[in-house]
Amino acid sequence: MPARPDEIPGIPHRFERPEWLLEALTHRSLDARNYERLEFLGDSVLALVVSRRLFEVRPGDDEGSLSRLRSRVVRQETLARVARDIGLGEHMRLGRDQLHTGGHRRASILSDVLEAIIGAVYMDAGFDAAERVVRAIFDPVIDALPDGEDLKDPKTRLQEWLQARGRPLPEYTLVGEEGADHAKLFHVRCRLPDSGFDASASGRSRRGAEQTAARQVLDECEGAS
Repeated sequence: MPARPDEIPGIPHRFERPEWLLEALTHRSLDARNYERLEFLGDSVLALVVSRRLFEVRPGDDEGSLSRLRSRVVRQETLARVARDIGLGEHMRLGRDQLHTGGHRRASILSDVLEAIIGAVYMDAGFDAAERVVRAIFDPVIDALPDGEDLKDPKTRLQEWLQARGRPLPEYTLVGEEGADHAKLFHVRCRLPDSGFDASASGRSRRGAEQTAARQVLDECEGAS
């Protein structure tokens, strides 16, 4: 539970209506009135504030770059890391089963609760207050982001590298797959038709295997240029 009924350490907001904070910290395993609706709201507020901040601090980036940067900020992994940094897990209200299985450490729950708290701040005090909370928590994350071009996936980077040099696009072939449906392993090959160079890779999804193979081909191309 929070150190005070109307605030929580790490969240720079004191609630006029503490019931919003209580709801944001409550998992559905404990109460039918839980964080899920506030999470829905907080997700939208977070996306808008982060989008505006990126628009302001990255004036030279195009839409694609801004979208990749926003995805990096609002993804589950980043939200969970931020939630852990502020000790959010120890304040969450979980049912017995979730407590026993470590729900307070689970990335999916931590990220959801953080979004719910943003939604709770919005309901308690409006958009300006929610924006202040988001900026206080996420401005350091935004400041530490890499260049937007570095966040492109290997398939996109390989395609752009080849197009810039007037070369044909790579060809991806599913070589084979093995294993049960729930644990299938895909084997793919990425081949450059104008040079015959190819690389093979495996992964739990066909897309993941293609990305790995594309990264190998791109490394080879950049190393030879």
